[in-house]
Amino acid sequence: MPIGTRGTFLPQRGLFERFRPAPGGLGVPGIIPSLQAYGGLQAWAARAHRPSQSLGRVGSLEVRLAQTAAEVRQAQKLRYHVFYEEGAAIPNPGRLFARRDIDGYDAICDHLLVFDHAARDRNALNRPAVVGTYRLLRQPLAEEYGGFYTAGEFDIGELLARHAKLQFLELGRSCVLAPYRNKRTVELLWHGIHAYILQNHCDVMFGCASLDGTDPGRLALPLSFLHHYASAPEPWRARALPQRYVEMNRTSKETIDAKDALRALPR
Repeated sequence: MPIGTRGTFLPQRGLFERFRPAPGGLGVPGIIPSLQAYGGLQAWAARAHRPSQSLGRVGSLEVRLAQTAAEVRQAQKLRYHVFYEEGAAIPNPGRLFARRDIDGYDAICDHLLVFDHAARDRNALNRPAVVGTYRLLRQPLAEEYGGFYTAGEFDIGELLARHAKLQFLELGRSCVLAPYRNKRTVELLWHGIHAYILQNHCDVMFGCASLDGTDPGRLALPLSFLHHYASAPEPWRARALPQRYVEMNRTSKETIDAKDALRALPR
């Protein structure tokens, strides 16, 4: 499909939203987006572009973008439960106090949510329960507010420059509530992502994913499997920042049991 130049309309921002890093920074939003994110609020440029219609439904499950600060907070609570209460992540004091997974990117991202209309969240005024989420950051918003989250982990400058005519969409912070971790919920999330891509004319999806733990030795199998079997083609590679870099080639290809490695990867 031919790719043309696309113009992007960014509405006039308020005074406080001008307190942000210069475009192209190392993926760190300014103080105002961080404060907005704590309340579940979003920057004007993110709110103005957000469609309100449902992106798909299967039975009692519906996928759509968060429309209110309360719904963003529901997503943050779900992320906190999965990442910190179920998982091994350690919350900083602000997240621990709020019992929500919060960072400044929440104010400039779209939050894709799966609602179960047959279940109610008693901690959110009896609204439909949020049982799955993905966080989506379009390139124009990233460039306006200091960069992609991934830029704090990887050197992506050359990657973006090599594909300057393409529009990048960053995906992250994905999780699903344990009883809903099945094909139906995950497919509904990806159906929503597909609809979002078509609406926003995105060309490339990328982002960060996490393994459970911080000891590279204990993660040798999945890291080596990804190194030997899942390396991106050279034009699409990005190297971790020096302070983040960990050698992934920890086991020879011949010794890897692919089935065991796949079981060790996040689902």
